[in-house]
Amino acid sequence: MSELVTGEAVALELRPAKLPSRGLAVLLDLAAAVAAYVGVTLVLVAATASLDRAAQTAVTIATFVLVLVGGPILVETLSHGRSLGKMACGLRVVRDDGGPIRFRHALVRGLLGVIEILMTFGVVACVASLVSARGRRLGDVFAGTLVVRERVPAGPGGYVPPPPPWLAGRFAELDLSAVPDGLWLAVRQYLTRIRQLDPQVGWSMAERLAADVAGRTGAPVPPGLPPAMYLAAMLHERQTREAQRAFGGGAVAPVPAAGAGAPLPSFPTGPAVAAAPVVRPVVPPKGAEAASSGSPARGDGPSTGFVPPA
Repeated sequence: MSELVTGEAVALELRPAKLPSRGLAVLLDLAAAVAAYVGVTLVLVAATASLDRAAQTAVTIATFVLVLVGGPILVETLSHGRSLGKMACGLRVVRDDGGPIRFRHALVRGLLGVIEILMTFGVVACVASLVSARGRRLGDVFAGTLVVRERVPAGPGGYVPPPPPWLAGRFAELDLSAVPDGLWLAVRQYLTRIRQLDPQVGWSMAERLAADVAGRTGAPVPPGLPPAMYLAAMLHERQTREAQRAFGGGAVAPVPAAGAGAPLPSFPTGPAVAAAPVVRPVVPPKGAEAASSGSPARGDGPSTGFVPPA
């Protein structure tokens, strides 16, 4: 993995492309470019048969430059770094900060590629890629670009860590209608990738998402509670309400308990939270104590031992 820092000071973890995949992508691009060059040359030879030899030579040189040099530059510019070979191999050319490339980046890569790939049969490009820590050839170094892999092996994802049992249901009386679907999707994607993120990056993302959710709902993050736990509790409450609307009032999304085969939730802990007291569950009311001791509880309904949300 290669860590790139964007213009907003956000660290990105990207997977640089290896030399075999890059070489295969270059071969596919060259095959497509040569096929286009042969086709255009045959058409021009038939069209310029009446011209003298000097004019035919000029047309041949112009065709070579436009097709074999200008063609790849145009394709990478319009596709934002995805040529035919790179699309087939799942690669993409990006800037050093992770953004899409522009015409000047593709121009520098294309011009130096003539020397690195065409004139030296790829020897210079292979040596430069082997020497570089991130597999960059000279065109990438001078253009400030990097070839990364878009298709990576799928890891164990999709699992949203549940909130602690004592935190589930704490936000049952909140109005969540003001939170847009895009923000819920961002929260879910963050929670599913929480174990893959850098701790500092994950902590800052959790703080921003928690601030957005708190601003929409009016419920700030409780003191001492990690923002990731706050987001997990909010998302669990939203999923519970969706299940109740879909399947009836009695359907509640279960929270996996420890030891029941579900992985324990692991949330990032920042420096400020490490020294802060952990929020503990509220002590059950007297009715719950009476129920646990066997004495009848006072009240209209049966005591369950759970504390109603404040």
